[in-house]
Formats: sequence, structure tokens, C-alpha cells
Amino acid sequence: MPPLSGAAFIFASMDLKQLQQKALSLPLLPGIYIMKDRKGEVIYVGKAKKLKNRVSGYFRAGASHTPKVEKMVSHVHDFDVIVVDSEFEALTLECSMIKQHRPKYNILLMDDKGFSYIRVSPERFPRITAELQKHDDGATYYGPYISSFAVKRMTDTVNEAFSLPTCSYAFEKISRKRPCLNAHIGRCCAPCVGEISEEAYLELVDSATTMLLKGSEEILGILKTKMEQASEALDFERAARYRDSIFSIQKLEEGQKVVKNESDSEMDVFAFAGNERMVCADVLKFRRGVLVDKEERVIYDTSDVDEAREEFVTHYYLVGNEIPKEVLCDRPLEYQEQLRQWLSERRPGSVSVSVPKRGERKAIVDMAYSNASDRIKREAGRRTKSEASLGELASILGLHEYPARIELYDISNYGEDAVGGMAVFINGEPRKSEYRRFRIKTVSGIDDYSSMSEVISRRIARFDEGSSGFSSKPDIILLDGGKGHLDTISDVISGTSFSDVPLFGLVKDSKHRTRAIVSRDGEIAVSMHKSVFNLVSKMQDEVHRYTIEYERRSHSKKAFRSSLLDIEGVGESRAKALLKHFRTISAVSNASVEELGAVSGMTKRAAQAVWDHFHT
Repeated sequence: MPPLSGAAFIFASMDLKQLQQKALSLPLLPGIYIMKDRKGEVIYVGKAKKLKNRVSGYFRAGASHTPKVEKMVSHVHDFDVIVVDSEFEALTLECSMIKQHRPKYNILLMDDKGFSYIRVSPERFPRITAELQKHDDGATYYGPYISSFAVKRMTDTVNEAFSLPTCSYAFEKISRKRPCLNAHIGRCCAPCVGEISEEAYLELVDSATTMLLKGSEEILGILKTKMEQASEALDFERAARYRDSIFSIQKLEEGQKVVKNESDSEMDVFAFAGNERMVCADVLKFRRGVLVDKEERVIYDTSDVDEAREEFVTHYYLVGNEIPKEVLCDRPLEYQEQLRQWLSERRPGSVSVSVPKRGERKAIVDMAYSNASDRIKREAGRRTKSEASLGELASILGLHEYPARIELYDISNYGEDAVGGMAVFINGEPRKSEYRRFRIKTVSGIDDYSSMSEVISRRIARFDEGSSGFSSKPDIILLDGGKGHLDTISDVISGTSFSDVPLFGLVKDSKHRTRAIVSRDGEIAVSMHKSVFNLVSKMQDEVHRYTIEYERRSHSKKAFRSSLLDIEGVGESRAKALLKHFRTISAVSNASVEELGAVSGMTKRAAQAVWDHFHT
């Protein structure tokens, strides 16, 4: 690609009229425009075939904008442009600038993806589940994985293929007389009634985890070998169990092949649906002819589906998403050919970008659109209720607009130890992937004010550093505490990058219900505002639950480890190794000297000391 040619226009802060005059002086040439706020920070990057027409449209008097664009324009105090030779160069440069500056008002996915894990529970009869959080609970976790859809699908597949239970029944004691319906239809091996031994059950779990980690092809080979060995040993019951697992896996794989007769099919399918307040993007990912992932993103404060489509699709591959051979879309893109060229330069072989008109691919695009449309319908009712509550909250707090991102903080103490928790609510709903925990490091004893100060200081520092998971700035902060907390944290954030974030406290009554919101001007009763009371109570209960749960797990872990540290010859590293290997203190106490000695870092003498501790 030839070097970019261009000229940058740099002006001091201007009002709307001056911005429009500047925009009208731009050429009718392709390029990018860079919107900046009062501090000179880049808040939006866009591309245009004709810079003059596109940029002047933002500042035209009486122009009708979506709420997102209107909010962005209200923060623009200057802009730069770079003129280029072609529309392809405009797309390339726009992508480069967005990746470099991460502008606030660009529609990106950088902070929207949480991670998912596969969990194997630490039980006598372990369960395999999909989890959004990794806890220090003695379980075995695999991951993290980006796609929660794929993780849920994998766990459902192995549970069905190996007839593993998905109920919440405790199998430590076999007490049921009759198995459940899943067992009757062959979907569960029924450990609850003793239909399978512990050894056979653990073998199933081992096969399931092998399939999760290495894929179905390898586990099918292993199962076929084991089936033949069991048959030769005349163990027909075990052979039948292997045979059933093989058939289940093959049947499940056949049912997952959505793109017929195309085992090498590799494509991403985009479809968009919207209403007067939001747009939903739905992405279906096919690899080797199989639907392997589904991703949805709701873009609020816009009704322009075409603009959302253009921006979403062209920016989707900036954040590390794998580029497939084919990209299908429900409508043509303005920069479709330029996108095809840009993608083709970033993977081996060419990439096609198309809008199917008929046949199987058109049916798949329609399926993606149905998913997006259904999500919009579900979101609309929830959004309406949340918007009303947030609007009323903004009104009683004296805010100019409703707070889309609310961060809540709480402190929990146990003896000399303290922990802090941060919960995040987006548009009134909890965003658990963005919750964060803090172990208090600089405070001795019980001191809520100092502990909260440390947590907020570390939060601001992470934001300033651009740390992953901390890059979004809250619209307001709510502290679980009264005026003392508010005054202390007001001093903490003064003069920092969070100095413009409104700060409030939450206080409870004698029955531990949210009583009022504390501002710098005094208390604001919320009992007369039912929707606000319900919303704020939910938030305060959630951050308290999250923080106290972390404190209890930390204390439990410390207590477990402390009991091992009482044993002569067992230090911190050996205690960690024993808990990691056996998962629970009970399992450690039931282990033989030989089993204890086999743990990494243990000696025969230390193993004997551990055994003696629990048996003498």
C-alpha cells in the first residue's frame, strides 16, 4: 500500500458555529476525521468518502441526530482530519486510529466480553458446568474462554454424551429409591440410586474432560479402543457404556452440522435489528460447517441500523476476532469492497464479503436476524423499566442525564483482614463480568474509611493505566456507607481523573433495608420513590453479597490452610500443594501416607506428620 498522504487541521476549542465553519472548509475528498474533547482527547474517529459533507453534517444547525451522536457532538471542542488517496486508505487508517486511541464513542467490543470457564466440581461425583466466574472453591477450572455460548454448548454436549447428571441433587449419600426422568430416558447415569459405581462415574468424567480439552475425534478413538478391550475381557456392561457414549457423540455432532455438505465452511454471519432506541447485532460463527459460537451486542441510544451495521462490521475484527473465509451480512455495506480488501490482507487467502439473496446462506442470515429481532423484543421491555428507574434516580440526584454505568463499592472485615468489592450495573442491570475484588493491603485493623480509600485509589490508578477491565469510567459512584464515607472518598478523588464523577453514599435502616442516598447536601429519602428504592436496594444488596462472599471464601481458605500449617514440616507451599491436589481438608485427612507423599513438594517425613496429625 502506498504511504498515506494528508493534511491535518488543528484549531483551538470552538463553539458549534465555528466547528461548522471549519467543517465547510474541508475538501470533498476521502479521509478520516478525529473528534476531540475539551482536554484534547480523541473521543471519536470516523471515515468519509467526502469529508466536507460528512463532518459538516454533525454541526449543522437543527440537525437531527441519534442520542449517541448528539451526546458525542456536545463534547466535541475541536476536530482534525486526514485526507487520503482512496476509500480503502480511509478504512485502513480509521481502523488503525481506533485501535490506537480506543475512542469513547466508537462502537467497539473491547470492554464488552467477559470470560467463561468450564468447572469440574470437587465432589465425590463431580459435575461439569459452565461458569462466568472462577472461584477459589477447590474445583477444577478450564479456561478462560471468550465465548460463553461455546462453553455452555460444550458442557451440554459432554453431559449429554456421557449421561452425566445436571441436577442439583447431592450424591454423597445414596438415599433416593427411584431415579428421575432423565435416568429413565437415558440422559443420566443415576448415581443418586447407585446405578453406577464411583469408579465408573469418575471414568466418565475423565472421558468428558478429555473430549472438552482434546476434541471429539481423539476421545472417539480412545472410547473405541476401550470398548474393544472391555469386550475382549468379557466385561460387556462396560463395553456397552463405551458404545453408548460413542453413539451419543456421533449423533450430537451430526445434529450440529448446520451447513450441509461443507465440512470446510468457515464464515461469520452478521444480522441487525432495531427499534427507536437501540440496535442489536447478532453474529453466528461457523467453522468446519458447524455453528461454534453466537455473539449478541445491544447498542443503545441509536435507531440507525445502517450506521450501526457499517460501524460494527468494519470494526469487529479490530479486537482479535478470527477472520474467516466468508463474511455474510444481511444488507450491503457502504465500504464492502474496502472491507473485503482489508480483511484479505490480514489472513492467508482471500476473504469474500457478500449479501446472500437465496439458498442456504440466505436462510442462515435470516436465522441470525431472527435472533437479533428476538433479543430486541426481550430487551425493549426490560430497557423501558430500567430507563424509567434510572431517569427517576437521575432526577432526584440532580443529574443532567440518567447514569448508564453505576459502580458500587463495599468493604467487609473479618478480624484483622479486610476485602473490598466493586459491582457494576449497566443500564440498571448487573454486569458481573466487570465486578472486581480487592484485598486490602495498606490498612491494619478495622478501618472502613481507610480501606475504602485504598480501593477507590487503586480503581482510579487502574483506569489511568488503561488496565484491562478498568478502562471504562463510571457515570456515578455509590458507596455502601454514610456521610463519613462520602467525605473521605470526596477527598480521595479530588484532583484525579475521577474528580468529575458524582459521588453518593447508601445508608440502611435498622432492618438492613436501604433507607436513603447520601449526597454532599444531605440525605435523600428513597422510600417514596418505589422504582428507585427497588433499584438502589438491589444494587446495594448485590455489592454487599459479592463482597461478603469474597471475604468468607478468603477466610475459609485461610482457615483451611492454617490447620495444615499447624503440622510440623508443612509450610505455606506444601499446604497449598496439598489443598490443590486433594481439594478439601477432609480428603487430605482421609489420604494414606503414600498418597500424601506423592504430592509435589512433600517428603516421606512430612507425609507421615500429616497422617499422624489426623489419626493420632
